[in-house]
Amino acid sequence: MKTAVGGAAVLASGGGALAGTATATEERHDERDTSDESLLWYAAPAADWEREALPIGNGALGAMIFGTLASERLQFNEKTLWTGGPGSREGYDFGNWREARPGALDAVRAQLDEKGGLTPAAVAADLGQPRRGYGAHQTFGDLHLDIPDAPDATYRRALDLRQGLATVTYTHQQVRHDREFFASYPDGVLVGRLTADRPASVSCTLRHTSPRTDFTAKADGDRITVRGELADNGLKFEAQLRVVHQGGTRTANADGSITVSGADHLWFALAAGTDYADTYPDYRGQDPHDTVTRTVDGAIARGHGALRARHLRDHGDLFGRVALDIGQAAPADVPTDQLLKAYGGGASAADRALEALFFQYGRYLLIASSRAGSLPANLQGVWNNSTTPPWSADYHTNINLQMNYWLAEAANLAETTAPYDRFVEALRAPGRRTAKEMFGSRGWVVHNETNPYGFTGVHDWSTSFWFPEAAAWLTAQLYEHYRFDGSTQYLRSTAYPAMKEAAEFWLDNLRTDPRDGALVATPSYSPEHGDFTAGDSMAQQIVHDLLTNTLEAARVLGDSAAFRAELEKTLGKLDPGLRVGSWGQLQEWKADLDSRTDDHRHVSHLYALHPGRQIEPGSKWADAAKVSLTARGDGGTGWSKAWKVNFWARLRDGDHAHKMLGEQLKSSTLPNLWDTHPPFQIDGNFGATSGIVEMLLQSQFDAIEVLPALPASWPEGSVRGLRARGGARLDIEWSGGRATRIVLTASRTRELTLRSGLLKGGEKTFKARAGQRYVFD
Repeated sequence: MKTAVGGAAVLASGGGALAGTATATEERHDERDTSDESLLWYAAPAADWEREALPIGNGALGAMIFGTLASERLQFNEKTLWTGGPGSREGYDFGNWREARPGALDAVRAQLDEKGGLTPAAVAADLGQPRRGYGAHQTFGDLHLDIPDAPDATYRRALDLRQGLATVTYTHQQVRHDREFFASYPDGVLVGRLTADRPASVSCTLRHTSPRTDFTAKADGDRITVRGELADNGLKFEAQLRVVHQGGTRTANADGSITVSGADHLWFALAAGTDYADTYPDYRGQDPHDTVTRTVDGAIARGHGALRARHLRDHGDLFGRVALDIGQAAPADVPTDQLLKAYGGGASAADRALEALFFQYGRYLLIASSRAGSLPANLQGVWNNSTTPPWSADYHTNINLQMNYWLAEAANLAETTAPYDRFVEALRAPGRRTAKEMFGSRGWVVHNETNPYGFTGVHDWSTSFWFPEAAAWLTAQLYEHYRFDGSTQYLRSTAYPAMKEAAEFWLDNLRTDPRDGALVATPSYSPEHGDFTAGDSMAQQIVHDLLTNTLEAARVLGDSAAFRAELEKTLGKLDPGLRVGSWGQLQEWKADLDSRTDDHRHVSHLYALHPGRQIEPGSKWADAAKVSLTARGDGGTGWSKAWKVNFWARLRDGDHAHKMLGEQLKSSTLPNLWDTHPPFQIDGNFGATSGIVEMLLQSQFDAIEVLPALPASWPEGSVRGLRARGGARLDIEWSGGRATRIVLTASRTRELTLRSGLLKGGEKTFKARAGQRYVFD
């Protein structure tokens, strides 16, 4: 029942509950958990960039800290430093056909109707073309801090996820030396500080190197300026570093380096930028010089103490929202790489320490690689040490970019989606041209992968060039943001325009299947697997998801009755992409083509289970999905295992979800806890964090389900700060595998349904009021 006490709502259930007006906003907590769930540490310097160096970042800038003694190395990136695009010496066509191909698409569709399937090579020959001017993300280079006479010594390096600080500590000749590095989002700079506990003991030479030769480095006073233009496309780039020291001397050297000798301590700030702009079709903005100069000068004027305090407050306000306790206890004398090596699948407190750390690491990496004002997190977040990185360190839109943001809403980092939203918006203009020229239709489209230069067309790698469902999938995150937040202003201004235009594309491009009269996407290709067909399951499920979301949004916003009717009519005729095959499996294709021995890393036909919401637990579709997932096995690449964590959680099998988390940690995680495909891909880190959330809290069906897939390995624990769709933040405590206390803070006034074994009858529906706190115990 519901009563009122002192003006605050009170909800009684089970043994009774107490609620009062929330003293904090939904997103802010004053308390800070200081457990070792937030610390990576190592007893030796990093020797390998991919496996051992530690990442810091502020969204636009990223750096990998090696902690080497004789020459500290900070490999750093600016996310917009990309070759290719307009101005590329290869030429650039956005992936659009360079010559008109009248009838080509209809001819492929006709062949599929006649033959039932076509090889990827055959379709690529008709619809693909060699990629030109696509480009790749570039390393900005390396900042070296050369330390004279630095020997091997007592040593520790660490990454504090809670504070966003990378540190190196060593002792030499009874002098303790400390290095600390962070990437400040409020001030837009990378910051480093070197100190010692004996005066006049800090000396180093700061210098920049790069694998490219397209730059100059000059030192003047306390400033190093690195400036150049990419040879491929003329993109201008600039970095500036300024160094401040107390005591000792400073020398600007002719080779562009700066030497500080005999100082008590020193610190530096580094800013970087390019003249990239996310504006179609030119993708160029202002020369970066003035902005970089203003940024680094502003940081120096503010001072190290203020920079650090602002960084700690900004980072902590995001990271500190969520705390996870699953009974973890990391041995104080075991470094993280050894903790990983000893991991036994979750049976010990040390294993649980690694799992909790891995959960928080995903949140840390998203904060570090995705902040408003820059591009979204790419295949490697923001970190790249190469001029030719794997898959260009680009944006794969057949799962990888989307997976990067699965955790954002529920793990209480909604602000990190701002670059994603802007990126999707920027794709609409080039995507309209591709839709018109390639498909002759309304709307916008993007295929299997894209870059910062609006690549929305095709290439000719036969198993990955065609995926027009990508735009529809990209809009799903926009609608998820609305479902969590409930802002109709956001829905109207940001999400719905992209959703509606993507829906219009499919309203124009669905075709009637001669086999049964249903509407299907054709040609369709289940990502990187099998033959081309008409109406493969993933394509149908994604289109169903898009049209369903768009119809819901159209009703909320009061869009035209005619458009709503068109969506309803189309949904009524659409093949939903759900079929049970001959051996009980959920079919990947409309025809029953699945093999029991197929263990392909993509499990695309389970989109309707996760991240979609067509398949409910206990349904025949869920049973079929379980058959398919079991047949695919527990192997795969790192990101594939992470997806399977989410699948099994959605099937309410917490033990199998936990097993997949263990498989990812044991065989697809590097010593620095980066996920590996191989090679390194960051989506697996983000996907694993999402999967852990799914074990603890789900809300995809408009009811908040507490501990829906809790594994037996976590019998006691608590989590604070997770978010649910409908506008709620939850703190949960459990014992003996059952919830013992639930605290729900509402951010919206609306009816909520809460499900938990803690509640009488297992469920409670009540009218929640914004700002009110409801306690169930």
